Amino acid sequence: MMTFQLHPHLQQDTVLIGKFALSQVLLMNDSQYPWCILVPQRAGLTEIYQLNQKDREQLQEESCFLAQQLATLYQADKMNIAAIGNLVAQLHIHHVVRYQTDKAWPAPVWGKFTAVPYSAEELAIQRQAVQAVLGDLLVARSQD
Repeated sequence: MMTFQLHPHLQQDTVLIGKFALSQVLLMNDSQYPWCILVPQRAGLTEIYQLNQKDREQLQEESCFLAQQLATLYQADKMNIAAIGNLVAQLHIHHVVRYQTDKAWPAPVWGKFTAVPYSAEELAIQRQAVQAVLGDLLVARSQD
């Protein structure tokens, strides 16, 4: 039986916010766009259909909740939600807050511009803000 491990590329590019019942909630370390990623904690999966029915329903709930909370927190013009996985095959779902004024609009954010990492202070502020709006649905919170 395989054990869940976060893909090294996701570990490198993100910061753990916390965990829902099924998924890790990661913050993309790119200050140009508020951007979280859900990663179901199931080993060896690349596609949503590979989850069992209960996990698919849980992922849908977590994704919708995350999208709604991010859209409200950041006053999004649009939420871009995608499970592409061409570079990182491990099943993960991007939740990108978009504004008509962001530098990539209206194109997708992937591969457009080099990431601009948050400062340590900005990262702490973003982590706290996202944790606050996710509230009790987070079964675990990252502190660092």
